[in-house]
Amino acid sequence: MRRIKTMVLWLALTLLYATGHTQQVSNYDFHGAEATLNAYKALYILNQSDDKKIRAVVRNINNALEDPRLKGKLQVELIAFGDGVEIYRKSNRYDTLLMGLKSKGVLLAQCENTLRERKISKDELWPFVSYVPSGNGEIIIRQYEGWAVVHP
Repeated sequence: MRRIKTMVLWLALTLLYATGHTQQVSNYDFHGAEATLNAYKALYILNQSDDKKIRAVVRNINNALEDPRLKGKLQVELIAFGDGVEIYRKSNRYDTLLMGLKSKGVLLAQCENTLRERKISKDELWPFVSYVPSGNGEIIIRQYEGWAVVHP
């Protein structure tokens, strides 16, 4: 008897929740999150050399910078390490994309560990690139500083 009562109660609660939940969803007009803070910070990670991936990361950054909720409130850093170093090599001709980001205030950073391990000279990279001791260290520090970490 007790088991039947428990099952009936569970069924009644399930139906009550499902009915109320369905009604809430249909009446709810969702417009996305509101940007209520004065400033936001995002660290974009690039550790791949694929051209499509590089262009997608740049497009993602530009989309975030153009989001009307974040416009004028967003600080962005792009950290490259590992295979991501290819975005900053002069030989790969991403300078137009990078200058577009730089003109919007994006910090362009490269991991020095990658350069040392791969024996890449800073002369092979664009002169407007900044350097950090390690990409992973940059991610850890930025995350603890409250930056959103984005790895598209």
